[in-house]
Amino acid sequence: MPDNPPVGRRERKKAATRQAIADAALELFLEHGFERVSVRDVAERADVSTTTLFAHFPSKEALVFDREAEVEAELTAAVRERPAGQDVVEALRAHALRSWGRLAADPRRDPFTALVNGTPALSEYAERMWMRHAGALGAAIAEELGRDADDVACAALARFVLEVPALATGRPDPRAAVETVFDLLIHGWPSSRPVREAHGRRSGEAHGRRS
Repeated sequence: MPDNPPVGRRERKKAATRQAIADAALELFLEHGFERVSVRDVAERADVSTTTLFAHFPSKEALVFDREAEVEAELTAAVRERPAGQDVVEALRAHALRSWGRLAADPRRDPFTALVNGTPALSEYAERMWMRHAGALGAAIAEELGRDADDVACAALARFVLEVPALATGRPDPRAAVETVFDLLIHGWPSSRPVREAHGRRSGEAHGRRS
């Protein structure tokens, strides 16, 4: 028998209530727009009190980004809990393919993105969350690689990785888009030096012929 079954049930009930509130909020915001929907409207749709709503979400904007704490925890766990011998970038690639590929294919992704981009309050909130995730992921990468917490290479890698969902969204093959971005992160941009050198040789030859 579990040691604390009541706690387990209580936590599951809290999680279900939180999800019901978030689902109700997103439905209303997509139907009517963020500014036209009040917190009270969301509480009524979810059949909870406004007090209960604010016990789960600190602000109206937070209702839209209900999984941000989980997203951040999953990102850092992908780095810290990766299999022994696995490269950090490969671990983040595996995480992206598991989670963001499905996210990019979600039919609600486009209306959700339009809602956020079309609402200044949500765009500003999303930017703050993005920066927070980038900071947390960069710090986790730096810790795993034994570098300073503010290491610029680790910070840059974190920001590149966090751009993957936006780059994959709307692509005919989101999974291939994810793979392409991570191939670039791992192998770098193909050198264009031969092209420039060939161009230089052609220019020199042409100059020689004119001389």
